[in-house]
Amino acid sequence: MTTVIDGKQVAASVIEAVKTATSALETDAGVKAGLAVVIVGDDPASHSYVTSKSRMAKECGFKSIQHTLPAETTQEELAKLVQSLNEDPSIHGILVQLPLPKHLNSEPIIQSIRPDKDVDGLHVVNAGKLATGDLATGLISCTPAGAMLLVRRIHGEDLSGLNAVVIGRSNLFGKPMAQLLLNANATVTTAHSRTKDLPSVARTADILVAAVGQPQMVKAEWIKPGATVIDVGINRIAAPERGEGKSRLVGDVAFAEASDVAAVITPVPGGVGPMTIAMLMANTVIAAHRAAGKPVPKF
Repeated sequence: MTTVIDGKQVAASVIEAVKTATSALETDAGVKAGLAVVIVGDDPASHSYVTSKSRMAKECGFKSIQHTLPAETTQEELAKLVQSLNEDPSIHGILVQLPLPKHLNSEPIIQSIRPDKDVDGLHVVNAGKLATGDLATGLISCTPAGAMLLVRRIHGEDLSGLNAVVIGRSNLFGKPMAQLLLNANATVTTAHSRTKDLPSVARTADILVAAVGQPQMVKAEWIKPGATVIDVGINRIAAPERGEGKSRLVGDVAFAEASDVAAVITPVPGGVGPMTIAMLMANTVIAAHRAAGKPVPKF
């Protein structure tokens, strides 16, 4: 029988641990973890994400601040706000919701966030720490951190002797995921659109991670029997069976057929997705503990 991982359940356990750590920090050090979320413009999907992040921050007991800026905000105005949040000792995590409106350049904004407050884990300092194996002082990008936590729940802390294949090489997910697997002693292949005979490369994986943004691209014959499959894709496809103009969410893996081959698989939705916000909360409470000079909780 294939095990389908309930990402919501694992995320809920992370959130409970975050609440405990937040409460303990306030009791021991008088420090309340603070998260500031910045959103520019009126993209509905971004507003939906930000609302859920702010709500979860409040639920965790954080000081939660949201800055909603008009679409015509200038680069200088946004940079000035980030600088003020960098200097605010009550804020331990800063998140600038992407994508920004077209006239704004996101990269200098992201790189202007202090690395110790970069709870999205996108600053080059945090990327560099991960690449050099320093998981003790950096902050790890939330989606790969969440996916890795799911892998650890299945295989434990040490992945020695296991082959892992990550399909996708983005800075946001593919590269940090490969680094995390490597750090846990897996033998890691990073595959992508230019990889020759991708299905046969994927079939070598004991742990197959798909993050390509192509709906249901990974078929059953790509999967080694008994493998663990982590599906990071979120794609909306037409679902005429639900009625005219209706759609549904699918991953990068053809879930139904893959479930016949894999030993463990994450569904879409409800797999890796819920882990992302949970790890954002975990990063914020980790940053708050470091700022207070207290031992860092492990998730």
